Amino acid sequence: MSLRRPVRIAYNEQRLVRWYFGGLASSLATVVTHPLDLIKVLAQTQVEKLSMVSSTKKIVREQGVLALYNGISASLLRQCTYTMARFGIYAVGSNAMDTSTMARKSFLAAVAGALGGFVGAPADLINVRLQNDIKLPQQERRNYKHAIDGLVRIGREEGWRTLWNGSSMVAVRGLFMTVGQIAFYEQSKDILIHMGLPHSMGTYITASIISATAATTMTQPIDVVKTRRMNAKPGVYSGLMDVFMQTTKEGPKAFFKGYLPALTRLLPHTVMLFLLLEYMRTHFGYLPEPIRTAGSYYRYED
Repeated sequence: MSLRRPVRIAYNEQRLVRWYFGGLASSLATVVTHPLDLIKVLAQTQVEKLSMVSSTKKIVREQGVLALYNGISASLLRQCTYTMARFGIYAVGSNAMDTSTMARKSFLAAVAGALGGFVGAPADLINVRLQNDIKLPQQERRNYKHAIDGLVRIGREEGWRTLWNGSSMVAVRGLFMTVGQIAFYEQSKDILIHMGLPHSMGTYITASIISATAATTMTQPIDVVKTRRMNAKPGVYSGLMDVFMQTTKEGPKAFFKGYLPALTRLLPHTVMLFLLLEYMRTHFGYLPEPIRTAGSYYRYED
């Protein structure tokens, strides 16, 4: 008769994320990475071909350092709607269904991303417009004071339905982003831990780098089309297919325009997001319900 030695399970590693942790962690990361997101949008929409460094120097020279934080209110609003919805739905769903395989993780992430994209479409529209405003001539700028002012003005001047212009593309983009970001992160982390790596910052960073690269590659073509559609003046494009066809005329590389700035922004943002998320989980998350075993003892599921 052999006895299995009891294994002590670290309770902090068994803790689960609360539904709002993703939005909160992403908001904190955005404060640091917002300037990179601003340069990414400019790289995708500008006619003049400027490098990331040249674009940054031009903005700082002409409008000052604080111009790199134009649209920060919209970015934070976007994290509190779009990102919080994506991560929240995934967190709730992962507690209700088996996500042990990549296919299951991807399915849940796709659903969460699509729904989150629709919820965050208005904030995404304001985010793109505020960031793009600084490259327009003074007389053509919309000059929204902040995100809420932008939402109200669009509703009054263009109609409330305009806030969901391109929402289908935002939902599709959210679908691929969430699969690339959350599903790839969770699967990569599971594989690394199964290989013997500990629950540590190094493991989380490695999984974050993998997820950021996957997410950028999957979403960049969609991101270019979405940004052009949402930033265009009325009448420029007849629809998403028209945006796609016009972009196709510029060649395949046009769909990956701004790839380096996009990866440069998403990579540190994703690393910071998941490090903060793991910290919140291990320190402020909740423990799953213990499982009753023989006798009066309880254990936590491995």
